[in-house]
Amino acid sequence: MVLPRTPSGLWWGLLGVAAFSFTVPFTKIAVTGLSPLFIGSGRAVVASVLAAFALALTRQRLPRGVQWARLAVVAAGVVIGFPLLTSFALTTTPASHGAVVIALLPAATATAAVLRGRERPPLVFWLITGLGALAAIAFAFMQSGGFGQLHSADLLLLGAVVAAAVGYAEGGLLARELGPWQTVSWALVLASPLMAVLTMLSLAQQPPSASPVQWAAFAYLGVVSMFLGFFAWYHGLAIGPMAQVSQIQLVQPVLSICWAGLLLGESLGWTTIIGGLAVILCAGAAVRVRLKPAPAPQTAPPAVPHAARSLQPAKD
Repeated sequence: MVLPRTPSGLWWGLLGVAAFSFTVPFTKIAVTGLSPLFIGSGRAVVASVLAAFALALTRQRLPRGVQWARLAVVAAGVVIGFPLLTSFALTTTPASHGAVVIALLPAATATAAVLRGRERPPLVFWLITGLGALAAIAFAFMQSGGFGQLHSADLLLLGAVVAAAVGYAEGGLLARELGPWQTVSWALVLASPLMAVLTMLSLAQQPPSASPVQWAAFAYLGVVSMFLGFFAWYHGLAIGPMAQVSQIQLVQPVLSICWAGLLLGESLGWTTIIGGLAVILCAGAAVRVRLKPAPAPQTAPPAVPHAARSLQPAKD
């Protein structure tokens, strides 16, 4: 008996998600010795240098016209918004807490893609997405000490989710024109002047005094989380099947919560476990609803004119 072979796209996608799952715990490690501004901007500078080399070595063509504006949207969400907002948020909140709130990202990305692509998903998609958002917000309230006491870190994390969702949705559309990893690389290069200025500003305000472990965590964020991880992730999406590979992203918050417990020694209470499962289940349901193809409309057979019917041979 021959066993069915798992599509290679799933393995590449899982490799990318595994790389991204260390982002939150390693950011938490890095912020104990480096300023959040340096981490959020410096990691983008490191990745942009690698991206520039990759684009130059492969002689990629320059984007044209409105593609630069769309790349600016990708850069604002993925290169600038998400890294900076999560870095500042994780200075005051545990990594496991951040992973639960960020678990809303798959559903938020699906929503952004629906709005950007002018799709018309069924009502159940919006209901499930709204339920997932409520679950994430309710978890943040409970962890903050009750309703009405939402911490600023939670607002930063929710802002990071929105920024990344918009960047992913626009990047997914633009990748069809420029190529998957090329889109991320051009976005990094486009944002590099601003991120370089922010990096120099952070160095002037607070000179880094980190341990080797903290520098290693920062290096991972720049080389893997911001660059190499996208190679594996987008390569998996390109191989496909895209509908299945994209849902692997739902594993990311589970892995991040596990790494937070193993690497950082954070205690995982029932609220963290239940909150994470609720958000992940809602995100998974929303993604599956959006990916489900709409039924093809029933088309009636073309009517045969009366004159044509009279010319048809009679059946015995």
